[in-house]
Amino acid sequence: MIGRTNGTPVSITGLGCHVPERVLTNAELSTLVDTDDEWIIERTGIRERRIAAEDEALTDIARPACVRALEMARVDAASVDLLIVATVTPDMAFPSAAALLADELGMPDAAAYDLSAGCTGFVYAIAQAHSMLASGLAKRALVVGGDVLSKILDWEDRSTLVLFGDGAGAVVMEVVEEGGFLAFELGADGGGGANLWLPGSGSRKFEDPDKVVKMNGREVFKFATRVMVSSAEAILGECDLEIDDIDVYVPHQANVRIIDHAVKRLGVSRAKTVVNVEKYGNTSSGSIPLALADAADDHRLEPGKLVLLTGMGAGLTWGSALIRWTHDTTGALV
Repeated sequence: MIGRTNGTPVSITGLGCHVPERVLTNAELSTLVDTDDEWIIERTGIRERRIAAEDEALTDIARPACVRALEMARVDAASVDLLIVATVTPDMAFPSAAALLADELGMPDAAAYDLSAGCTGFVYAIAQAHSMLASGLAKRALVVGGDVLSKILDWEDRSTLVLFGDGAGAVVMEVVEEGGFLAFELGADGGGGANLWLPGSGSRKFEDPDKVVKMNGREVFKFATRVMVSSAEAILGECDLEIDDIDVYVPHQANVRIIDHAVKRLGVSRAKTVVNVEKYGNTSSGSIPLALADAADDHRLEPGKLVLLTGMGAGLTWGSALIRWTHDTTGALV
């Protein structure tokens, strides 16, 4: 699915992000599984990641991010009438994390639901929020992307344990006078779903499932390096733009080798590319908003800048968004 936005301009007016306090370094991981700092950095670029406490769930991490985003946008929580939470690790199957957050934040009139699209969830969610706002169905939206993947990892599996971390981000989206989102490109290939999955987590019966993440790293890497490029090229083509027109490139922070491959194939300057995977690892739906927060705090998201977001994840899914940045969001990370 691909298309330009038309008619009513919609943009991000507030951004907030939050990560757990606990920092898990590569050195600490080497005491748990057969690995070391050099091996992890060489293959992933990750040096450390944040891990939620035993009593911390997704909503605990997402709430401070939501509060910061609302404060930055200078809006009351009660004025939000749409809340979408992109996650694969909600507090529970139901009620949704979105419903719980709406209650905790004070949004009595908000439609609230969770969205599952793996690491691409945030891009899917902002596309949905944009459509509802541009059509007039919603007046103000809060979109959350976040995961606590540490809760569903096999802590004896080196291939997945070194990759993932916990974190969340939130954005307020509103109708603006000009600028904002220009286009979206979204897709999914369920045929590759078993390359990154959580068997036993739903209604499908599995024999003795251990309910931890399973990943075929080789196949996911091949998929990621392909769609990170093709999705970005497709959305640029749809908008009659070239990669040189992009001011800030924000790829999903899964693995520095995937990012390097996309940078090289697209021909985008590394100086324009936001990379923070070394600090947080792969935070799934939290990845892109956390990268946006770092870019904002580095004063790279100035109004007028053209920003390209591209993600990929479980499903297997992918998605890109183009936005003409409109608001100062410095100070998003809390």
